[in-house]
Amino acid sequence: MKRFITRLTVLGLVLSLLLPYPIAALGVELGTTDSSSSEEQVFKHKKPLEYPTLSKAKRPEDAGFSSKRLKEVDKLIEGEIENGFPGAALVVIKDGKIVKNSAYGSAKIFDKTDPLTHPQKMKTKTMFDLASNTKMYAVNFSLQHLVTEGKINLEEKIQHYFPAFKDSADDEIKGKGELRIIDLLHHTAGFPSSIHYHNPERAGELYSQERSKTLSMILKTPLQYEPGTKQVYSDIDYMLLGFIIEKITGMQLDHYTENHIYKPLGLKHTLFNPLRKGFKEKDFAATELHGNTRDGVISFPNIRIYTLQGEVHDEKSFYSMDGISGHAGLFSTTSDLAVLMQVMLNDGGYGNVKLFDKRTIDEFVEPYDMNPTYGLGWRLNGDSSMEWMFSQYAGKKVFGHTGWTGTVTVIDRENNLAIALLTNKKHSPVIDPLKDPHKFQGDTYSISQYGSVISAVYEALND
Repeated sequence: MKRFITRLTVLGLVLSLLLPYPIAALGVELGTTDSSSSEEQVFKHKKPLEYPTLSKAKRPEDAGFSSKRLKEVDKLIEGEIENGFPGAALVVIKDGKIVKNSAYGSAKIFDKTDPLTHPQKMKTKTMFDLASNTKMYAVNFSLQHLVTEGKINLEEKIQHYFPAFKDSADDEIKGKGELRIIDLLHHTAGFPSSIHYHNPERAGELYSQERSKTLSMILKTPLQYEPGTKQVYSDIDYMLLGFIIEKITGMQLDHYTENHIYKPLGLKHTLFNPLRKGFKEKDFAATELHGNTRDGVISFPNIRIYTLQGEVHDEKSFYSMDGISGHAGLFSTTSDLAVLMQVMLNDGGYGNVKLFDKRTIDEFVEPYDMNPTYGLGWRLNGDSSMEWMFSQYAGKKVFGHTGWTGTVTVIDRENNLAIALLTNKKHSPVIDPLKDPHKFQGDTYSISQYGSVISAVYEALND
């Protein structure tokens, strides 16, 4: 018996020398169940992916597209570039495959009004100022996540989070006390389309270029119409929604989205204030040539006068919100947006990450009774008025959003298809600053209406 025990001891010593891990690490095989053992993790099988992840299609035909017709998409965009349009990037995903991810033209062609001798080439990894697409990929994604987790009720009154949000005695329009989160999402809360908080001449007593102060100015902003009586697309709605997310989570909007939405998905190029986080100007598509001056006709305190690249263009976001706002400020790439769009096609998850559930998505993209082209924030292809954006081929359940700088996303759940077209159309001179300081040369091209490119993509699918 002693000889047997001795042999067993020697065998154990030999095995401990030969094996890269102690015998204790084989606990699962030996019948032990110490789940706290870090060594045990080495022998666990990887958890199967709960949601589909993107892979590159070997050829477009593998996802039902025509290679020949997709070349027509290239010709359409390249023709715009040849005629003076600055640049663009396009990504198309279908059935979990990246069918197309292409870049066109230049990310930067001007330094102020001076044409660059060597324009900066547009790349698929170029980062874009998403403008109002921020509303969807920062605020809506966060709200959908919080709704799924049961941490927010869309019927909750705004006053629950901000008691100071109430009518003042001299407000002509009353009703703040009854306003709910859902009213902000429907753009029926009574707010004007915008208040130029950053400009004292326009904002008056609501002027603010300090983020903390801006919240109090938003809470004081008087309603322009009786809530629920009409619909006015408003940046203020989403600025306030961003602050509500911060109140619920206890985190600033950029910290919350970057750590609870983007990083879990493996996204490294979707963020606010990227120049503060290790990125360089050359990583971005440029926007306005002379800061926010509209080629010299607009002025207010601290206005930027240099060509914008890597800084959010939107004035309220940059000056009044320190670049972190629910309505604008997010930057991203076509590759990162492909993942975010796939999350929506996957009914709320990606790989082993679940952000929200299908029921919540369905709620957010349900057409609004007052206007079928709106869901909860998402724009819907509810009638022919949206053809300029979604194309003539998209079904009524297709949804997405646009951004003032020249960005559009289109998500088609029925066809398991999504498209993001990112452009830098505002990186061009203002046509007539005195007559209309908000009309840029880049706005006059067909690509700037988005629908022509989206149509060409659908044609390549339906060929």
